[in-house]
Amino acid sequence: MTKTLSKTLWIALAMASASAMAAPVSYTIDPTHTYPSFEADHMGVSFWRGKMNKNSGTVVLDKAAGTGKVEIEIDLTSIDFGLPAMNAWATGKDFFNVEKSPRASYKGSLDKFVDGSPTVVTGTLTLNGQTHPVNLTIHRFKCIPHPMLKRELCGADASGSFKRDAFGLTAGKDYGFSMDVALRIQVEAVAAQ
Repeated sequence: MTKTLSKTLWIALAMASASAMAAPVSYTIDPTHTYPSFEADHMGVSFWRGKMNKNSGTVVLDKAAGTGKVEIEIDLTSIDFGLPAMNAWATGKDFFNVEKSPRASYKGSLDKFVDGSPTVVTGTLTLNGQTHPVNLTIHRFKCIPHPMLKRELCGADASGSFKRDAFGLTAGKDYGFSMDVALRIQVEAVAAQ
């Protein structure tokens, strides 16, 4: 093999390897390690805190390019306040009305990367048949090799907020309940391959 051909082949292999390493990676949300949680006002005297126990979704991440996207589906029937009577009320016709609208969804782009890690999710929440912007701040983001699956595992802790009356969820507003909802989301996702 001539030196020129050998050098050309080496350069082509190096370029192919670099482009493969820079390709976006798809991750599947691990529903057993992902729980969107929230807190909402109760008559100005306390906060009700709860979480959603069932969700699914995907993340696509390109660390080298500093881009990514996330899509999450949340099963509203899985709301859990730790009080069965409150769960029944929240899923009933006076609040989420899960017979009519059983799911919420969130779609966003991963933004403002620092050292290969996103720090913001710019996205929209669809809830009660309405879609509005809801952005999240990522407080912690880390990827490691999954010890059992032998694939990359990424996790994050994020927070954000929204006004529930913007989505038509106004229960308690006439009694002076604040419409602010604080979100806290821990998420883990495993590389698809």
